Amino acid sequence: MPADLRARLGRWETLTVILLVLAILYGALSADGFLSGQNLNSVLSDVAEIALIALPMTLIIIAAEIDLSVASVLGLTCALMGSLWNHGWPIELILPAVVVIGGLCGAINGFLVTRLGLPSLAVTIGTLGLYRGLAFVILGDQGITDFPQTYLSWGQGSFAGTQIPNPTVLFVVLAVIFGVVLHRTGVGRSIFATGANDEAARFSGIRVKRVRFWLFVVSGAVSALAGIVYTFRFGSAQGNNGTGLELSVIACVLLGGVSIFGGRGHLVGVIVAVFLLGVLRNALTLNNVSSDTLTIVTGGLLLLSVLGPSVTARVREALQRSRSTTTPSTSL
Repeated sequence: MPADLRARLGRWETLTVILLVLAILYGALSADGFLSGQNLNSVLSDVAEIALIALPMTLIIIAAEIDLSVASVLGLTCALMGSLWNHGWPIELILPAVVVIGGLCGAINGFLVTRLGLPSLAVTIGTLGLYRGLAFVILGDQGITDFPQTYLSWGQGSFAGTQIPNPTVLFVVLAVIFGVVLHRTGVGRSIFATGANDEAARFSGIRVKRVRFWLFVVSGAVSALAGIVYTFRFGSAQGNNGTGLELSVIACVLLGGVSIFGGRGHLVGVIVAVFLLGVLRNALTLNNVSSDTLTIVTGGLLLLSVLGPSVTARVREALQRSRSTTTPSTSL
């Protein structure tokens, strides 16, 4: 086997693809209608918000930071949409307003992390509670459900008569943009350098604090966009929308091969992991598995995503050492 092919097969991302194939086989063999177009629509719809938020989360974790407030920003966005609609704002003004507010939430995170030097884990745990609390202050425990059907179709309808949900089309567009920026531009190289060694990145002229600040801003804005999708998809604006969603997002990013320590990862692996989570949860649901078990599965995938790449890398290094020691030396 060629060395290049052997190296690709040994990558964690390749193993994730294999897990996705196995999950599809499990669903196809265990549940009637799993491979139908209608069920495909259901799988893609269920992971719409997770997929959107996973895009900026990938960049943040590669930069050796983390944002645990994303689901709370989503919930705050939903609450704001409901409140502003109740106060007579037109949807055309509500949508850009909540995206800007989401970006401001991210800017608060970024300011606390980059300017005050606070750890992002502690900061975003705090703002997780803050933003969720604001959502309940704004809307209370009521739900707003009288949004125009024209806009609800953005979240509930399908693209051009196919079984592909409209939010999936939005995700594909953003995934292409994020993929190009991360893997084909100087900005992406700066993100990788920042996560690998921020001091070395600083000496090479990269404005590390600025890079990280804007990543948090983008994370907040995209989380708000996910909140819009969530509201239109379920036709309801509530303060508790998206509670706990950050666990699934982080599980997908890490399961996709992004290092929790920063500096390494690929967006394609994250996208595969998002679909793996969606397919597995859908297959288990069709087999009447309880929601508590689905939570256990998500937690298990998160644990696997932390341990798997590390174990795979160590096994690969051990095999390389064993080959180097068994290779006979040549002498003149």
